[in-house]
Amino acid sequence: MATAMNGIKKVGRWLAPPPDKSADGRDQWPSRASFLLAAMGGCAGMGNLIRYPSQVYNNYGLQWFIPYLMTVFLIAIPVLMLEIAIGQAYRGGSVVAYNTMHHRLKATGLNLIYVGFVVGPYFAVNLAWIMSYFRRSFINPLPWRDDAADYFMTNVVANQDPIPPGEGGNDTGYVQFPGVGMVGETTGWMVFTWFLVWICIFRGVGLTGKVVYWTMGLPIVVTIILVGRSVSLENAGEGIKYFWATWRGSELAKGEVWQTACGQVFFSTGVGFGYFTSYASYNRKHSNAVVDAMAIVGSNVAFENIAAFAVYGVVGFTRMFPGPDVPDVGGFSIGFQTLPTAIEQMPAANFWAVLLFFTLMTLGFSSAFAMLDAVVTLTMDSGIKYSRPIVVTALTLLSLALSLPYCTEFGYWLLDGVDVWTNNVALVFVVWTECVTSTTVYRWRDVEGQVGKVSFILYQIAFFAGQILGCAIGQGVSAWAGAVTGFAIFIVFTALALALAKTPDIRAPWKFGSNVFLSKVFYLVFYSGEQLRRDLNVIVGTGKNWNIPVFWGPLVKYVSGPVLAIVFSFSYPNFVASGTPLSGKTNPLHILGFGVGHVVLLIFLLGFMVPRWFNVFIPPHRRNEGHIPYAPMVTQNPDEMNETTESGDGGDVEKEEEITKQPSPENGSLKGDSAHGSISATPKAAGSGVL
Repeated sequence: MATAMNGIKKVGRWLAPPPDKSADGRDQWPSRASFLLAAMGGCAGMGNLIRYPSQVYNNYGLQWFIPYLMTVFLIAIPVLMLEIAIGQAYRGGSVVAYNTMHHRLKATGLNLIYVGFVVGPYFAVNLAWIMSYFRRSFINPLPWRDDAADYFMTNVVANQDPIPPGEGGNDTGYVQFPGVGMVGETTGWMVFTWFLVWICIFRGVGLTGKVVYWTMGLPIVVTIILVGRSVSLENAGEGIKYFWATWRGSELAKGEVWQTACGQVFFSTGVGFGYFTSYASYNRKHSNAVVDAMAIVGSNVAFENIAAFAVYGVVGFTRMFPGPDVPDVGGFSIGFQTLPTAIEQMPAANFWAVLLFFTLMTLGFSSAFAMLDAVVTLTMDSGIKYSRPIVVTALTLLSLALSLPYCTEFGYWLLDGVDVWTNNVALVFVVWTECVTSTTVYRWRDVEGQVGKVSFILYQIAFFAGQILGCAIGQGVSAWAGAVTGFAIFIVFTALALALAKTPDIRAPWKFGSNVFLSKVFYLVFYSGEQLRRDLNVIVGTGKNWNIPVFWGPLVKYVSGPVLAIVFSFSYPNFVASGTPLSGKTNPLHILGFGVGHVVLLIFLLGFMVPRWFNVFIPPHRRNEGHIPYAPMVTQNPDEMNETTESGDGGDVEKEEEITKQPSPENGSLKGDSAHGSISATPKAAGSGVL
């Protein structure tokens, strides 16, 4: 009996091996390839094969790629560098990592987890629809051969049609949904989906690192075959031309295309979902974060644009061309309506149907368990006393319960409402806060100490009020009025901040240190982002690794941030205007989705004003890491940030004591290297206060 049990344990350890351990005792990926495949699998999924073609269909034309590629290069890659670098350097999930950056940024990290936890339940229902197709793929002939679009809505989704206001006796002024029952097959496959997710992550990155080889390898092969078949169909070129050779420049004046592009890039790359920070925290500490970020985003962009040809070819074959006023087909519909058609046209259609939907399922799993794993990492990092399998089980059951409403006869419409506003509101806001808080709040006491509190406050008014009021007036009056207002506020208050700033004690690096005025500009405008870059490079830029580039801080703060603020501002007129009778302010499910999207604003404000409320997510021994000693221009090693000057367990983090300012250079030791921008100081009073 004992021999048999030992044999079972050995098999179990082989199938679900315990993860390796790093030097600090944290779980570690088996290899860098495992991390990259898991990260790529988190973003390469249904967002590429199903959602991306649907979003392009809703905004068809070559003009789509202007906001899409701008989002990729100006936002997604720089922000992903941040998410991976802080997870790797601070050795924690997004909440722990942002708390280490500054204790008032816990909520920024929590919002990343919130977005993934909202998307996960309806993502599982998409996987359930795929499994419904998978079951039907064994029927010969394929049951959707006559009308794939109608089959998806009638037989797979199985929702009753909503009744718009003013139609069918509906005089309520709101869309009505007559069906409220559960769809049995969708519910069953949804439960099965969460069971498989549980299997993939219950043991940790040791098991996940093996699973991703399957969830990434097979889909690539099948996608190539599917694309080859789709583009060979009759009139496939006509469909491809609609998306790659049609220009509708007037669409760029509409906020929807910019919102959709941002939401799609974030959804498909995984930026803003928190799991990259969680995954990176299990990385080898000195991995090449910059190259990893570029590889992950680059592979995702290439994969989804190549895979989309499978849909474009079918659009041409079926003549399902989008018209001048493209109907609202939902975030996932076109992919579900066209890919089955492509399969039906292939020899041995049943074989390829089984393979396609199995592939879509494996792709979707990697995204689904990545989102849930971020929540698991948050829970385990908090110091909870339960084991990982128990935590994973509890969170899986909770996610399953949240998926149930999407399995109803109005679930498709609920999914559409939550998906639209999670991407257009929550995701955009969360990434905006990542950009502006990390480059503003990080080591802000250094800035205040060098230029003075009044100057520091005035500059924050210039930066934030300029964005907020500029966007508000731009949407309420006109774009020109908003631009003029925003720039006027920024210029006036920046000029006041510089005029009232005191002379810095520590010379700024590079050419900024050549005179007093430029030193003031450096501290007010660039210091936080530049110092964060330097501190992170201590860990992620070692050896032959690529450093986070010097332009990263200004790009994230002054390009990515304002662009996202403008995109976010489009949400409100779009919601009020409501493009179709089934969207916007007349649809109760869109109203619910709009509210769900705005929860992130409440979380952020509460976390910033009362950070102690969020200490439950931080283990006691790490709560003080967000109090970095005052030391202008001194590089802080992330390995040493857990050494706090405040005794106790860090519970009283709201009391920001008055700090002792940096002495002037003649009272301390100052060394500078303007050629490389590296300046270190060993002041007498550095570290005497608590941030």
